[in-house]
Amino acid sequence: MPIYALDDRVPDIHPDAYVHPDAVIIGDVRIGALSTIWPGAVLRGDYGTIIIGERTSIQDGAVVHAVAEFPTVVGSGCVIGHIAHLEGCVIHDRALVGSGSIVLHHAHVHTGATVAAGCVVTNNGVVPENALAVGVPAKIKENASHAEAIDAGAAIYVDNGRRYKNALRRLDD
Repeated sequence: MPIYALDDRVPDIHPDAYVHPDAVIIGDVRIGALSTIWPGAVLRGDYGTIIIGERTSIQDGAVVHAVAEFPTVVGSGCVIGHIAHLEGCVIHDRALVGSGSIVLHHAHVHTGATVAAGCVVTNNGVVPENALAVGVPAKIKENASHAEAIDAGAAIYVDNGRRYKNALRRLDD
């Protein structure tokens, strides 16, 4: 898998994390235990810091970037959907960012919240605890998230990470 240092910025990946061989990790990126980084995901900590907590999945094609002013922090037990884009934001524990969604600078997605597929949380946006954000730009629906579904999704990816770590093998070599 392509894992790169850039100048003095060196990734720190917990040995119990799973990073797919086709994911790209660059610079100041910290990945916690049992987290999973899937094919085509790019985590680029070239100007700022990226922190991924424990038991969090960064799914296929997601882009996670940080700028010097705003690190990108993703808590524990989170699900970051396919082709999502996170940039200089904070995703608190047990939150879900849906497929194709975008969360921008200094935005906060709080514990148990869901950013629906295709949603855009703009700069300084806030998705409150247990809320659902939908649309472009995001509109908030209070208490409409389902934390138990987020927990179940995170657990599936922890198990899938173990499966891939033990059973994935390339056949075209």
